[in-house]
Amino acid sequence: MRVVFASCAALPKGDGDEDNLVEVLRRDGVDVEWQPWGDAVDADLVVLRTTWDYPERLGEFLAWCESVPVLANPLPVVRWNTDKSYLVDLAERGVAVVPTTVVEPGEEPHFPDGEFVVKPAVGAGSRGAGRFTGHAAARAHFEALGVKALVQPYQASVDAHGETALVFFAGEYSHSFHKGPMLGRGLAESESGLYVEERLRGIEPTARQAELANQVLDVAAELLSLRRQDFVYARVDVVEGENGEPLLLELELTEPSLGFTLTGEEAAGRFSAAVRQTMSR
Repeated sequence: MRVVFASCAALPKGDGDEDNLVEVLRRDGVDVEWQPWGDAVDADLVVLRTTWDYPERLGEFLAWCESVPVLANPLPVVRWNTDKSYLVDLAERGVAVVPTTVVEPGEEPHFPDGEFVVKPAVGAGSRGAGRFTGHAAARAHFEALGVKALVQPYQASVDAHGETALVFFAGEYSHSFHKGPMLGRGLAESESGLYVEERLRGIEPTARQAELANQVLDVAAELLSLRRQDFVYARVDVVEGENGEPLLLELELTEPSLGFTLTGEEAAGRFSAAVRQTMSR
């Protein structure tokens, strides 16, 4: 069984998070190689990993995804999930989501009171995201982006409590980790230009966070006419709302960091099982 982990030119061998995972897969009889996306692929399965330069080349990226033999996650999932407008789809079906407004280029944005975030609808690692209180600065940022964007009230709890990321393999819960605040006031920047480095540590989710994450996966699967186990991997990012209730910030089904460096071999073994299950169908 041959698997390709898809990366990008800037991170051809990933960012190090999957090093232990590659060893576990090989131990389980799976031949794993890294390959930047864009070229022809000879493999039984392609797993999207550090493909973090796709936002600037989305059409090309999706065309390449369509060309590969078998993709994880499947192409309909990637098409839906690479545009964060999916948050509106989930909210319309009763999921507790950070309030989200989608603004198309040329439209007049309407900003909420207090602090809020403006970020591209297609983006990875907080690139292009800005945190504002002033409408003029936010409007200038939106116009400079020149693309479809999301406007969301900033959840002040993130400064104190960060985010909780719940990770699932083949629809089953695996582990969670804590993510520190990603956005200071102003624009998110990174040395690599690909993503803002995340500050991570292991954490146990609350019962309410777990309940929300499971609802998110159920609703997403129904929206896409899939089963939960068709999501080889999923990361559900949850924050605390004003009243302490958990809210979905993002559902990552395309190329999320999965926190393998925080979990030892247990999570890698669960991911290996999900990959081998997918390849055996």
